[in-house]
Amino acid sequence: MTKIEQLVNDLTGKYGKERKSLMPILQGIVKEKRYVDNTDMVHIARALDISAADVYGVASFYSFIENNEMGKYVIRICKSITCEMKGKHKILKALEEELRIKLGETTHNKRFTLLETNCLGLCDVGPAMLINEEPYTKLTPEKVHEILVDYRNEVK
Repeated sequence: MTKIEQLVNDLTGKYGKERKSLMPILQGIVKEKRYVDNTDMVHIARALDISAADVYGVASFYSFIENNEMGKYVIRICKSITCEMKGKHKILKALEEELRIKLGETTHNKRFTLLETNCLGLCDVGPAMLINEEPYTKLTPEKVHEILVDYRNEVK
């Protein structure tokens, strides 16, 4: 049994083999490896006895279920209108300059991936971003620099 087959087996043991188990299984795989690829989706489909197209449809709909390999730290910057009005473009520019990548890219050392996402629910303290599951608010370019220094030095 491959590692992904074992993971899917463990997750179906925990959540069941009904279609309603699809989201928790997808989330479990993302938690383990930070993305769900096509091979993973086929294994999930077989385990739940649903089509791979159904699995792909759900996985591709949700912005926190990635189907490409991500860096160790996934940075998601909020693209809501409120964060836009509060200076999100300056924050995005600072992130791109600090990381030397563009939106949607991963650093060459696979440490950081930079993405946009829909509202994080932090509009009152925007501009905001998540690094993995850690929220950062009231961002400035200087604050972005300090945050990334901590991640580069593995303080976080």
